[in-house]
Amino acid sequence: MTMTATKVKSRSLLGIKELDPSEIVDILNRTAYWESQKDKLTPVLNSHFVANMFFENSTRTRFSFEMAEKRLGVQVLNFSAAASSVEKGESIYDTVRTLESMGIDAGVVRLKPAGVLQQLAEKVQIPLINAGDGNNEHPTQALLDMYTMRKTFGELKGLTVSIIGDIMHSRVARSNLWGLSKMGANVQFCAPDNMKAPELEAHASYVSMEEALKADVVMMLRVQLERHATGILKSAEEYRKQFGLTEERAAGLSKNTIIMHPAPVNRNVEIDDAVVESSQSRIFPQMSNGVPVRMAVMERALSH
Repeated sequence: MTMTATKVKSRSLLGIKELDPSEIVDILNRTAYWESQKDKLTPVLNSHFVANMFFENSTRTRFSFEMAEKRLGVQVLNFSAAASSVEKGESIYDTVRTLESMGIDAGVVRLKPAGVLQQLAEKVQIPLINAGDGNNEHPTQALLDMYTMRKTFGELKGLTVSIIGDIMHSRVARSNLWGLSKMGANVQFCAPDNMKAPELEAHASYVSMEEALKADVVMMLRVQLERHATGILKSAEEYRKQFGLTEERAAGLSKNTIIMHPAPVNRNVEIDDAVVESSQSRIFPQMSNGVPVRMAVMERALSH
């Protein structure tokens, strides 16, 4: 790899797994700076063009990135695969190369296949930011989650974080596992047997629902109801009964425990309606924190 390619790669954010703890701290500190800014628009990157390339739909993540980019004065190009030439058979690689050749300075990429983003990053000369790739990673989600925890508890070291739900298919669980472990937190999983990820067992233990609820942070994952069809879920009601954060379960939490969820939420499946809006819930603050986190990540990508 050339020196230039190495430099570009160091400004990319392909996953939390490859970040040093010091880099995570730098991003979280810079997030605090951006959150403290009163002006909505601080156009420090107004000569830069960024393409948001979403080969998999996600309204919230795309809007959060777009808000972050526009607050920094970035010229934004939004690309949605649903209405694009990718459907005509043009490869993801060709699409990214095409936008690169038109002069974009960075790309935010979300796609279904895991591993493709890493290959793309080797072939292009611009920094890429992972906005979610398959069941591999979702680094900015983990960063905003860690930032939310840090704001509540002061530091991450020593926290016990329970991640509850479909671990097998969750890129959020993986990114949080890598990030929180690097920062000295203890991560534990709770999942139905057919939603466990065996390859992660060396990194985090699986605990019962009762044990999981004793943590400092209880993070519920979205149940992908489309998996009903494959028989992974017997029913939404059954899931709620066994693994949902019901009002009854939430009432038994320590008053210092916070409740998190990457959203979108299936209300009254993995988490009851009233719990989403409860005083211990950080679900909407998490979304707010996503914007300064992505500002920090974008600034890192475009600062030469």
